[in-house]
Amino acid sequence: MSTKKSTPAPTKPSGASPETLGRELSDAVIFFHEAIASHLGMSVAEWKCLGLLDRHGASTPGRLAELSRFTTGAITGIVDRLERAGYVRRERHPRDRRSIIVQPLGVKSVQEKVGPIFRSLQAAMGGIAGRYSPAELVVVSSYFRAVTQVLRDETAKLRREGQETKPPAPEGSK
Repeated sequence: MSTKKSTPAPTKPSGASPETLGRELSDAVIFFHEAIASHLGMSVAEWKCLGLLDRHGASTPGRLAELSRFTTGAITGIVDRLERAGYVRRERHPRDRRSIIVQPLGVKSVQEKVGPIFRSLQAAMGGIAGRYSPAELVVVSSYFRAVTQVLRDETAKLRREGQETKPPAPEGSK
């Protein structure tokens, strides 16, 4: 029996194209957030909307739809599920009786559950950042800001195109 340690083979060659690397990064980010959401007993869409409420504070469903870029119908379902799970509460809007405010609940409890996960991630990412000079990190940061904006723009474009291609509602279905 050999005592030699085996080194796992890399999943992709080191000269992977930017497109391939981008897809791998996208997959890794989505699967990471899916794992967190699953850990909390919610969907990734619910997790990300709860994060928006944590960062932006209590919001109307319309504002949450703007921030998430989900449809208002999707937000209604997300808020319904978050409310049933005890993560949010609907409250009357203080200045608009036709509207409601979605109030996040138990934020501290959620932060306690995910804190160790993000501290571990931050430590690992800090180790990576430590390999680069400050000037290189400026370039990397610029690249990620640009990529993020392109993703937001392309998401908006897809949503607009989706609205344009929806079949008209049947007559009398309002």
